Amino acid sequence: MQIGGVQKTSLLDFPDKISAIVFTQGCNFRCGYCHNPELINSKEQVWTLPALFDFLNSRKGKLDGVVITGGEPCIQNDLEDVIKEIKTLGFLVKLDTNGYFPEKLKKLLPHLDYIAMDIKAPPEKYSEITRIKVDTKKIQESINIIMNSGIDYEFRTTVVKSQLSFENFEHIGQLIKGAKRYYLQKFIPSKLLDETLRNETTYTNEEFQQIIEILHQYVPNATLRN
Repeated sequence: MQIGGVQKTSLLDFPDKISAIVFTQGCNFRCGYCHNPELINSKEQVWTLPALFDFLNSRKGKLDGVVITGGEPCIQNDLEDVIKEIKTLGFLVKLDTNGYFPEKLKKLLPHLDYIAMDIKAPPEKYSEITRIKVDTKKIQESINIIMNSGIDYEFRTTVVKSQLSFENFEHIGQLIKGAKRYYLQKFIPSKLLDETLRNETTYTNEEFQQIIEILHQYVPNATLRN
């Protein structure tokens, strides 16, 4: 596994748990608003697996879980083995994914305790937002797998105002109809993969409330994440 960094403690990324965050390198998508652009193209191994497991062994009894995020973790060939090893240490595991690898997701499910999947856009805009040619059947398959897995989960979307319209959110709501929870996240131009988005904005709180009212037809627990 190519590890681009580790955040040793987080109270926010794994709901109701104290966790460490493992950032894997590389991603198959090229979303301009990506807030971890240093992970996309870099091949520098910042942490080795032995160093990661030494650290986790030292945190037994202090951490509840481990979040594996990216980049896109599912492009790592040994992801399943790493998750199994983390579980043997007694930690819960949360996976963050873009949902483009449903077959791998199926294999990982028995070892996961929580899944967070990014919904980048409605199907008709996926390729535009991710900047690659997307087979949206894979996205829909991963949504179905997650919703029927019996594992705790969330869907989430980073919102750039110029990219996603109110109508687009209607279509996203239809895509994930009946989901357990769905979070909208405000676009914040801190670190970006595409610096031309530096002057882009997100919706106002009032506009987000209107969007959430649209979404509530499909996902009653849709909300704005602060």
